Amino acid sequence: MKHGSPCSRRRAEQRLPPHSCALFEKGPHGDQIASGLLPDQGGRMATARSPCNPQSTVDLGAQYITRTPHYAKKHQSFYDELLAHGILKPLTSPIEGMVMKEGDCNFVAPQGLSSIVKHYLEESGAEVSFRHRVTQINLRNDKWEVSKETGSPERFDIVVLTMPVPQILQLQGDIANLISECQRQQLESVCYSSRYALGLFYEAGTKIDVPWAGQYITSNPCTRFISIDNKKRNIESSEVGPSLVVHTTVPFAVTYLEHSTEDVRELIYQQLESILPGLPQPVVTKCQKWRYSQ
Repeated sequence: MKHGSPCSRRRAEQRLPPHSCALFEKGPHGDQIASGLLPDQGGRMATARSPCNPQSTVDLGAQYITRTPHYAKKHQSFYDELLAHGILKPLTSPIEGMVMKEGDCNFVAPQGLSSIVKHYLEESGAEVSFRHRVTQINLRNDKWEVSKETGSPERFDIVVLTMPVPQILQLQGDIANLISECQRQQLESVCYSSRYALGLFYEAGTKIDVPWAGQYITSNPCTRFISIDNKKRNIESSEVGPSLVVHTTVPFAVTYLEHSTEDVRELIYQQLESILPGLPQPVVTKCQKWRYSQ
């Protein structure tokens, strides 16, 4: 079961019989392990840590949480809990170009957005297994048997799939037969945007002299969003260097989706330097491809 922590919490609140949860996460990937930049669990809410200083982090995917009036009521208990634990805090740093709708409220996670996922996983008691790619789901004696690329199959009462739709449609086994032709056509019609994210880590004491914590950009063919991540989260420190993340435009990502990460990294960095000339040299960088961004 992937990201089963909210399900576990619901079951616990309802005082249902004892249960156990397992989370299979296909990442981190080999290049992340080789570079030493191991992200926390969280998928597109992943937070990467610098190998030079684990306290230096950067959110490579989602940047902040927007609470609409509808979800302020529907998910009030979740927000109350996360705010009470300090996992979420109101976004108070300036984000240039942000479009705000009436009644919306934005929040940041001081320890990175993956801390939200980690909080619920700890509450659920789920057993987390990284580098486990699910390949088949079959029905065996009223149990769902989940097969992975490595290791023995495991059986569960309930399986929750949170991966992008194209990856669900690639699964083999009985699950493929349970999707009707109409459902399959609808699922196949789902479209995703793609983006690249470039994270940069700097030495302690480095100054990035801009008046904002984040900026949306509309005039660059490559760059859509820049964030001084520690400034955005209000965790600036003299002992921990700043971190910065760049998100590309969708057209740029589509054009270079199958190019090498090294080539794309260089292209993004060149564009960043044209936007922020004189930017200090980072000590570590991390380029992340989000094939299924939104």
